[in-house]
Amino acid sequence: MCKTHQSTQLMRHLFLTIITLSLFTSCNKRVVQLPETTNQDITKVIDVSAIYMFYDEENDSIKFNRRNMIGTTNWLVNIDKRLTLKQILPHLQYLQEKRQSDGMHKNDKARNYFTCNNTDLENLSFIEFTDVVYSKEPSESYLLKMSNLSDSKNIVSIGFKPNNDVTILNPNSKLNVTKTNFKNLKTSLKELDSLENIIYLDFHEALSFQEYINYKSLFLEPDLKQAKFSNKEFIHN
Repeated sequence: MCKTHQSTQLMRHLFLTIITLSLFTSCNKRVVQLPETTNQDITKVIDVSAIYMFYDEENDSIKFNRRNMIGTTNWLVNIDKRLTLKQILPHLQYLQEKRQSDGMHKNDKARNYFTCNNTDLENLSFIEFTDVVYSKEPSESYLLKMSNLSDSKNIVSIGFKPNNDVTILNPNSKLNVTKTNFKNLKTSLKELDSLENIIYLDFHEALSFQEYINYKSLFLEPDLKQAKFSNKEFIHN
């Protein structure tokens, strides 16, 4: 059984070093296959506690371990890349709500990060998701309501489904729909950046966590001049 990590900075540095060396092994001997990324925006996080979402191959299910979660620390969320978004969504919503809860000993500077295996660095890197609000509803009806209230902004949804299927929905243009794929998505982002768009991300719940990280990593790279991403993300069937 995992022991609670001491709250000293030295112990947290030691804990992060252990994760770096073993990559996939937790303190209770279960295995987490971390998602892979090449993004290098964040490669070091201190003052941390670790959270795990394990994949149970035998039952095709999830094991959620948050025993070491300390509200005043940064949370390193280690999620097995084989899990689907449907499996992890309730736990992500729980973590986000806990981070914002008045009931915890709050630290406004503490953040939430996905832990990734960086294949270029042969080390760990991290993707922050502290401010993301996850919704179980489809984006289309939400965006239609938003478009009726917005006179100055273009509202766009980028939807991701299995089999590399990407759809760009613009409710301000009579539900104009554009089909593309992951390979051509950077070009589409440049086109969306030509206007002051607010971009919402919409994910099918059958996508794996690895696929989710692939898309999230791509969105960390472009230097958008006018468009911006909403912190609200949709995960549904």
